[in-house]
Amino acid sequence: MKDYSIEQRAVNLAHYIVDSKDTVRGTAKKFGVSKSTVHKDVSERLLRINPGLACEVREILDENKAERHIRGGLATKKKYSELKHKDEEYER
Repeated sequence: MKDYSIEQRAVNLAHYIVDSKDTVRGTAKKFGVSKSTVHKDVSERLLRINPGLACEVREILDENKAERHIRGGLATKKKYSELKHKDEEYER
């Protein structure tokens, strides 16, 4: 069991997102919690705990959401580039 409260977790998640500009998915992986937990903590709980920090996090999450199609495209490009490289090695 965790040795801190849900409120403290929400604040820790928020500070991490603000400092690293990481995504909800990346933050969830780093802290070992679900994406739903991260989202609920920083979107709902944090508003009651620290509205100023919640506003900072919201700006970063909105920026990440606006850029997600770019990251997705880059991931797809990388995937197919690696597949092509493996095919070229196989043909040798």
